[in-house]
Amino acid sequence: MILRSALALTMGAMMCAGAWAQAAPSEAEVVSFTLENGLEVVVIPDRRAPIVTHMVWYKVGSADEQPGKSGIAHFLEHLMFKGTARHPAGEMDRVIAEIGGYTNAFTTKDVTVYHQTVPPDYLDEMMDFEADRMRGLVLTEDVIGAERDVVIEERNQRVDVSPQALLAEETAATAYQNHPYRLPTIGWLHEMEQLNRADAVAFYDRYYAPNNAVLVVAGDVEPDDVRTLAQATYGQVPRGPDLPPRIRPAEPHYDTARRVTLRDPRVSVPSFAKGWITPTYRMAEPGEAEALDLLSEILGGGLRSRLYQELVVKSGIASGAGASYDGGAYDPSSFTLFGVPQGEHSLEEVEAAIDAEVARLVRDGVTAEELDAAKMRYVRSLIFARDEQSSMADIYGSRLANDGTIADVAEWPDRIRAVTSEQVQAVAAKYLDPSVSVTGYLLPSDNGAQ
Repeated sequence: MILRSALALTMGAMMCAGAWAQAAPSEAEVVSFTLENGLEVVVIPDRRAPIVTHMVWYKVGSADEQPGKSGIAHFLEHLMFKGTARHPAGEMDRVIAEIGGYTNAFTTKDVTVYHQTVPPDYLDEMMDFEADRMRGLVLTEDVIGAERDVVIEERNQRVDVSPQALLAEETAATAYQNHPYRLPTIGWLHEMEQLNRADAVAFYDRYYAPNNAVLVVAGDVEPDDVRTLAQATYGQVPRGPDLPPRIRPAEPHYDTARRVTLRDPRVSVPSFAKGWITPTYRMAEPGEAEALDLLSEILGGGLRSRLYQELVVKSGIASGAGASYDGGAYDPSSFTLFGVPQGEHSLEEVEAAIDAEVARLVRDGVTAEELDAAKMRYVRSLIFARDEQSSMADIYGSRLANDGTIADVAEWPDRIRAVTSEQVQAVAAKYLDPSVSVTGYLLPSDNGAQ
């Protein structure tokens, strides 16, 4: 299954940030080491509850698929539950259900992740399951066809029935002209229908190995115990073939504004989203990714943002408006603004108002007060994330699986605090150029049929 890969940050918590900082695990307690077979291990002790989150992050996603094989990364995610010689299909799910635990998996454009949350006493068993299927998956022709039907049906339910999802797919395919981020993670239907056992085995053999993975263990554990268990399980898995650097096709220079329009009888309220390809934390100039995060917060990060206050509260022309920035991707990702008109107001009015707010910010910059407030909200969200064991595991796993370091996570709040108003204004002027944007319009059908 596919889940959003962004960090799960809880913005709405009302408790004092300082109190959480004392109760939550600190970066000083985080321990990391690498096994001889290349598996990176991160341990985040968190003893507030007798549970442990165990995650295996493979450094492979849909952007790593071969041409014509879109959807294979997600297909493999499903096939990983089909059993090994030691553990037949369904055994792990049964064990986790019996102990009251939780398990799931997800695929993004850059990673594929398997995770379980269980009592600490069962950590060794989870490690045994995951280590066993890391290289021991058994794939027969019998399971391939049935599971391919499952992922095709998943596409039907998640994408084909949703005008929003269809437009997002087409907009991404327009925004990226050369980079594989243009491909849908779930795959194009006509290519999904052709995926076979040979594709799955080749993908598995190439990417599923300890030297292409990061193990994250967060919870009521001692690092030395985790090291012993990891060595006894994952440490017995042979190293896989070395993989070349993840150098993907780069985007060409843009000088056009592109538009994608989808009319659909299921749409009753029009909306639009305007996006730009922007650098991520892995490759941005120093301070730029942090400034883009704060730009997103100031423009459209909730009820106190400029767009919400100006378009929804003051003028009342929009029922919704906001912004998002995906700074955690491996390669250049996106900064997006969106809006929905209210009542008799038109989509054109909303888009013009959002464009005007961007132009005002580029021209006049941001005030010290709103920058300080944005920093406070953002840093607090990072602190609140520590209260969620799985969120902490997500933060470390996603950063390390995308060539980041533990120090990057530890220094993140201070790097956010160091952003200046001039940097926010500069990234807005540099990246939010309307002449090179990609805008997706979701509209009712011409005849208004429902």
